[in-house]
Amino acid sequence: MSQQEEMHAAERERHNKLRILSIAFGSGIVIVGVLVILYAWQLWPFTSAVQSTENAYVRGQVTFISPQVSGYITAVNVVDLQPVHKGDVLMTIDDRIYKQRVDQAKAQLAMKRAALANNQQQQRSAEAVIVRNQAALENAKAQAVKSGLDLKRVENLVSDGSLSIRERDASRATNSQAVAEVQQAKATLEVSRQDLQTALVNRGSLEADVANALASLELAQIDLDNTRIIAPDEGQLGQISVRKGAYVTAGTRLTSVVPEQKWVIANMKETQMANIRPGLPVTFTVDALNNEKFTGEVEYISPAAGSEFSAISPDNATGNFVKIAQRIPVRIKITGDNVAHLRPGMSVEVDIDTSAAAKNDKGPQ
Repeated sequence: MSQQEEMHAAERERHNKLRILSIAFGSGIVIVGVLVILYAWQLWPFTSAVQSTENAYVRGQVTFISPQVSGYITAVNVVDLQPVHKGDVLMTIDDRIYKQRVDQAKAQLAMKRAALANNQQQQRSAEAVIVRNQAALENAKAQAVKSGLDLKRVENLVSDGSLSIRERDASRATNSQAVAEVQQAKATLEVSRQDLQTALVNRGSLEADVANALASLELAQIDLDNTRIIAPDEGQLGQISVRKGAYVTAGTRLTSVVPEQKWVIANMKETQMANIRPGLPVTFTVDALNNEKFTGEVEYISPAAGSEFSAISPDNATGNFVKIAQRIPVRIKITGDNVAHLRPGMSVEVDIDTSAAAKNDKGPQ
């Protein structure tokens, strides 16, 4: 073989090696791409019983502190980020006007109670008048009976000539007067009974006035009590947005209290929810705490996807639909002892072990 033929043979062998390398490299890229897709979608051979997400945050029941009355801040007894206990006085509002309103309401209540007591006296007086008028009526009836008997005797004596007609007429007039006095006594008794009924009716109105005055006093006392801004729960304050001397109105946000209770909300993809159940064990790490590990368990699962709770419901009617995996919020109860290190709003990475749920699903039905 000549030297030129040997060079051609070597060149062909080098081209063959390059072609084999390029084919192997391309095949490797395809395989890597397929593996990446399988891993991203958690398909075989990358399927795992542990469902993970980075879309998770620490949550807490942050309570915003706002006054229910308006006025000038006269004292601020706390500082930013200070721990507080339930019932601690955080701030006070000028209470002079509200004290006067309480005194005014007390005076109104005393006046209404006096009117009610006067009505009770009127009722007792009316009852005594009724007793007196009843006695007067009985007396009038007795006098009428006596007058009637006297008239009968006079009539008998006139018939035999023992008495004159003038004396008979006088007896008849006296008897008529006695009968009229009975009717008058009856009318007087009825008037006194109506006076008692009037007092009883007025009593209901006066009792309602007393109840109204008492309610006004309680409302004034509530406003006075609300001039003291109280910590609703034990926890830690946020930043204080007002200072002494500032004028605040009802609803102005003064500060906030973060209680000790905290939890985690993990927004899982809908494709991860098949085996997630309440009670499953959870581990998560916190970015802000050098990936410190915490433990917990699934407590609740949202009844709908997060998009269903948005103010504007997503609606794609243009025809260019792109399927996007929806997020299902999962509430995770923290079971570890180092909860004090957590702060609401921190980002966490959550791992939910669904192997227990898978075993239960395969068990006897």
